[in-house]
Amino acid sequence: MSALTDAKSETVHVSSVLSSHARNDLERRLVRKLDLHLSVVVLLYALNFIDRGNASSARLGGFEKDLHLHGTQYATILSIMYVGFSAMQVPANMFLHWLERPAILIPSCMVIWGLVSALTGITQNYTQVFLARLLLGFSEAPFFPGIMFLISGWYKRDELAVRTTFVTCGGVLSAGFGSLFASGILRGMQGKLGQAGWRWLFYIEGGITVMVAICAFFILPNFPHNTTWLTPEERSLAITRLADDGYGRLDGPGKRKTIQGLWDALSDWKVWWFSGAIIIDYMSLSFVLYFPTIVATMGYDVTITLLLAVPPWVLAAIVAFALSRYSDNAKKRCMYIFASSALAALGFIISICTMNMIARYASMFLMAQIAAGQMILWAWINNTFAREPAKRAVAVALISAMSAVGSIVGSFLWPLTWGPTYRYSYAACLAALGMSSIMLGFMHLHLKRVNEQIDRNEQNAKDINDLQVPVGFRYLV
Repeated sequence: MSALTDAKSETVHVSSVLSSHARNDLERRLVRKLDLHLSVVVLLYALNFIDRGNASSARLGGFEKDLHLHGTQYATILSIMYVGFSAMQVPANMFLHWLERPAILIPSCMVIWGLVSALTGITQNYTQVFLARLLLGFSEAPFFPGIMFLISGWYKRDELAVRTTFVTCGGVLSAGFGSLFASGILRGMQGKLGQAGWRWLFYIEGGITVMVAICAFFILPNFPHNTTWLTPEERSLAITRLADDGYGRLDGPGKRKTIQGLWDALSDWKVWWFSGAIIIDYMSLSFVLYFPTIVATMGYDVTITLLLAVPPWVLAAIVAFALSRYSDNAKKRCMYIFASSALAALGFIISICTMNMIARYASMFLMAQIAAGQMILWAWINNTFAREPAKRAVAVALISAMSAVGSIVGSFLWPLTWGPTYRYSYAACLAALGMSSIMLGFMHLHLKRVNEQIDRNEQNAKDINDLQVPVGFRYLV
């Protein structure tokens, strides 16, 4: 402990003697170094989505038939995962705030969910697959809020949208390339060793997750004050640049206790407003769970269907990077979320109005653009609760947990009886997207008014004291 204290004292001293030019050069090198280490999260995130959504691809390979699923049982096994997912996120992120070791916690939960995913391949009936999916939700729960808390502990607010997009684009690409990978397994492994192709899908994808998770133990960073591969100068700068940007510290005498962060988050109405908006928003995202089924309405065989699912998500990843970069540069969030939602809404409207094959496929490209808005939204949430790490850990986890409610409801919005047009499903997604946009617009106006009040207060302080007052924290809107 004394060694760590001495190291912190040394880093503060080193940071204080750096010139402005040297600091800027060191900061660029620090950010590049951090980007390189966090690039592994793209793969982790892709595996997270693949293991969560592989039941959708397996459905096209006889999953329902072999397990004798009927009625709403398929929708139930999709939605039950979110029960465990929702229940464990807040405790897991509180534990991460206390432990301060994401490089241990995140890969550990990956190993567990990889094993659970692989063992899903041996299930024989509805009860067994139901329990497997429930356990998958519990084991995946620490991942997303943990990653969001990790990147918010390293990057400044005007760097966060691009980095959020970068680390989460694996989920977007997995929606497409996961289908491509699944098509190869379903076709190439069918009947091998007497096993159905969909069973090999779970074995192989779960096994890959475990192997990658073991590597992640040695690559992921912890937080600035306890990451061992930083130099003293880099550690000092990593801490001070976040403090200069309005962030609270994860270490030191000013650190709040984890339980105090829980109370702070629960008593802040903004947390609950974002939670309500994201519950509704995730209902509109339900089409992602059924994307292979939606593409299948075009009438092609399984392999072609899964191949056609790839291009919309590739374009979505490109658009997401563009919008998030503009968002960071402009230091604005809501308008870019609205732009993304408008494209998705147009896609829903086209699908409601026609069954024309070309128009339907074009609408899938538009619907996929909702991904950009989601990434910027999570950056906005992190920005809004930037000042206190303990509160931010709980707020991000609580909002993410509430999003699972929307996913549970959304799982039941696509019954086979509404196919092949799925007009009612698209209409429900469109209505949910409109409602969530209204709620986010209200938050935008509120935070904008708060910023204006801060400006007036600072101007009054200048007029009264006739001196320069420090620039206060501003919300990104």
